[in-house]
Amino acid sequence: MKIGEHVSVLDDDLGGTITSVHGETVVFRDTHGFTHQYPKSKLVVQNASIYDGLQVQVKNEARKISSKKHNKKPLILDLHFENLVKDASRYSSFERLFMQKEKLTETLDFCRKNHLKNLEIIHGIGDGVLQQMVHDVLSGQSGLEFYNNAILHHQSGSVTVKFD
Repeated sequence: MKIGEHVSVLDDDLGGTITSVHGETVVFRDTHGFTHQYPKSKLVVQNASIYDGLQVQVKNEARKISSKKHNKKPLILDLHFENLVKDASRYSSFERLFMQKEKLTETLDFCRKNHLKNLEIIHGIGDGVLQQMVHDVLSGQSGLEFYNNAILHHQSGSVTVKFD
C-alpha cells in the first residue's frame, strides 16, 4: 500500500486516500476530511483499472411463464337462490342465507385450491341482506381484496374478488 492510493475498510462502509503508512498500520483520510488508522489486514486497495478490458456479457431475460387459466375471464358465482336449488319455495329465509353462505365459502376455497386469481360474486340488488353477508364473509378472509362493481355510484349487484 502506497501513499495516495484509495482504500476501503473491510466490513465497514468507510474508505479514503492513504496519507501515511507506519509498518502494519495505515492512516487514511476519508471524503469528509477525518483521518482513520487501520491495520493493513483490514483494508482493501480500490483499483478501478482491474475492470478495464473485461467484456460484459448481457444475458437475455427468461420469458415469464404464466398459466393460461390466469388469463381467462374471472369465475362467476351467482348467489341468486333460484340458481342454487330446484324448488326455492321450500326453504325459509334463514336456510336460504345459510346455503348461500356455504356456497360462497366453498367457492372461495375452490379458487384458492386451484390458484384462481379472480372471482366475481353476483349477489343482486335488493334490501341488502345477501350483500351484507357477502361483505362480512369476504372481510373475514385473508389473502384477498374485494370491491363493489359500482356503476356511477349506483349499486351493480356484484363484487369482484382478487386473490393474492
